[in-house]
Amino acid sequence: MLHVDKPTAEDFKTLSAFRADFCVSIYLAATPLSQDSDATRIALKNAVRQARLQLEEGGYDADRRNAALARIETLDGDYDFWRLQANSLAVLATADELHTFRLANHLTDTVQVSDRYHLKPLLRAITFSHNAYVLALSQKEVRLVELFADLPAVEISVDGLPPRSADAVDKSTPEGRDNDDGIHNAEHQNRLMEKYATEIDAALSPVLKGGDTPLILAATGRLAPVYRAANTYAGLLPDGIEDSPDRIGDAELAQAARPMLEAFHQAQIAEMGALFETRSGQSRTTTDLSDAARAATFGAVEILLVDLDVEKHGTIDEETGAISFADASAASSYDLIDEIAGRALATGARVLSVRADDIPGDGALAAILRYPL
Repeated sequence: MLHVDKPTAEDFKTLSAFRADFCVSIYLAATPLSQDSDATRIALKNAVRQARLQLEEGGYDADRRNAALARIETLDGDYDFWRLQANSLAVLATADELHTFRLANHLTDTVQVSDRYHLKPLLRAITFSHNAYVLALSQKEVRLVELFADLPAVEISVDGLPPRSADAVDKSTPEGRDNDDGIHNAEHQNRLMEKYATEIDAALSPVLKGGDTPLILAATGRLAPVYRAANTYAGLLPDGIEDSPDRIGDAELAQAARPMLEAFHQAQIAEMGALFETRSGQSRTTTDLSDAARAATFGAVEILLVDLDVEKHGTIDEETGAISFADASAASSYDLIDEIAGRALATGARVLSVRADDIPGDGALAAILRYPL
């Protein structure tokens, strides 16, 4: 089973602001198939060995580096932890704390030691959802299905949903009404349908509340607009599956929904690209690393697009935002794009990790600014 505990934007900001004598950042490919988790456990042991070498080369206090590595090594004996995994694993540790995130996206193995966490691989997880929900809704049945990029869809148990096969809408007309009275019957049907939709929305609220996973509606006829009117979840996508879910299994629902999820992501990227072009004419964009670092330091970044696969190492002055470049990460340097993203998020910017082809200007990043520099 795919188990995801992705970081929120607030998590990212907190971790980005953290500083210590050293921070160990490990990212590994993983698998949601519990029977194959041994490969990831072995990879983690190898990563610990790499981290130990980097810590020894950095000359850090022996007791503190051993304490940090011991925290990571405790994961090896955690049966429940390895039983529930996803497609990637992030492990962040110091001598005093340990953070783990199981992620739906696929990441490249890496081990880094610096005075701050290496966090850019986490950006993709908070940029776009790699899973989605499909609400399969008809007058006689309602079910919530979760879909993933490369795993079978699964139905989610939701307490409080109207019972399966209960015809909640097509009930008798109110007592005292003439069944042939079309106007009154239609009004009654609408009220029942609205009540049905409201009950479903209330039942889904504890499952969806606080999340940002996209929700795709599969419904036909009058029920689709009625449910959209009753919906209180901000993640409901504007486009839905216009077919009766009574005739569609979970796998078919997922197959129909995946292109909608991808189209939603691409529409967001296209919107950012169009905005970049508009703001370029107002001197409110940059693709220059040094300018972006200064803008992020002074809170001038409104939207930041970064390339997940590019790393530029060095340091950024805490007060001026001036960059000093380095050949590789170390205790005295770090990934500059990582740091720019963290500073931008800390000042309320929206930060997206995208493919290189989606970044205007063909650079490692593109920033849309709140005002001209």
